[in-house]
Amino acid sequence: MNSEDHTGVAATLGRSDILRIAGNIEDSKVAAIERAGATAADLETAAAWASGLTGVMGEERRPLAGVVAQVYDILTADEDFGEDRD
Repeated sequence: MNSEDHTGVAATLGRSDILRIAGNIEDSKVAAIERAGATAADLETAAAWASGLTGVMGEERRPLAGVVAQVYDILTADEDFGEDRD
């Protein structure tokens, strides 16, 4: 993956990039992330939040916004947060 195109602008991700960063996720989620126009940084941040890595959130713990928030919603759309997991 090339995170920047020849103009220095962050490039959006393709299917293989998304699966490399997010792991084994459903095809519908991959397609939704592609449609959102997420960059690697967007997906990495959303995936860290979705997996509960609090260190990435920083001291301020500001809510997610923009594409990162969209991707977070996509990644967590079918999770049951109230359920205990082993």
